[in-house]
Amino acid sequence: MTIPASTPARATEIIGILGGMGPAATADFYAKLVSTTPGTSDQDHLRTVIWSDPTIPDRTEALLGEGPDPTPWLLDGSRVLREAGATVIAIPCNTAHAFVPRIADQVGLPIVHMIGEVARHLSAMSPPVHTVGLLATTGTVRAGLYQEWLDRVGIRLVLPDDVGQNRDIMTAIRAVKAGVRDESTTALLARAARRLTEQGAQAVIAGCTEIPLGLPAKALDVPLVDPSLVLAQALVNLVTSGNAG
Repeated sequence: MTIPASTPARATEIIGILGGMGPAATADFYAKLVSTTPGTSDQDHLRTVIWSDPTIPDRTEALLGEGPDPTPWLLDGSRVLREAGATVIAIPCNTAHAFVPRIADQVGLPIVHMIGEVARHLSAMSPPVHTVGLLATTGTVRAGLYQEWLDRVGIRLVLPDDVGQNRDIMTAIRAVKAGVRDESTTALLARAARRLTEQGAQAVIAGCTEIPLGLPAKALDVPLVDPSLVLAQALVNLVTSGNAG
């Protein structure tokens, strides 16, 4: 198929989604990509390739030294996407971004960095946000992913204590991965979020792609920042502006 040179960027770029971490979060991300794309017909939407590989080893276990390194799986998946025609890669998994530096130079395609996009989003919020809380996997917290990026934009990050991290957040994340999205799951996450706002958080990051599936924004008294949605919006802006690649 030959695409005319005058064709808009949205028809020439192909978004590669490196997913399966977990499958429900990948499906949720694609739904958000579709919902944030402006258009009135099928043809207005973005060309997308999804590689959803749930066999990728657990990222938190790897970061805690309790499981295999997922880097080879992430690299193989990125290559699958490239060979399928992807021109840019998105990874809708926060914890997986700890491994992005290990694959970025070998993929041969730009990777839109979800955590970097969240930092950019937070720095542009109005009224300004100076302190945010983080709900995330233990792996994401231990890797310092959000700490590093938010430091760059001068935003203070507050974290749950160890008890809340294990009892509330990780329990809720595991429940969502197991297909449980009930009131008890929401209650665990809402309780953890309230503890963050009590520490001065003006917004809370849903820093695991399973968390928005178990915690509706209306359960909080402050903005809930959804990295999946931020990433979807960033991709739409990138592709429709013609700046991808």
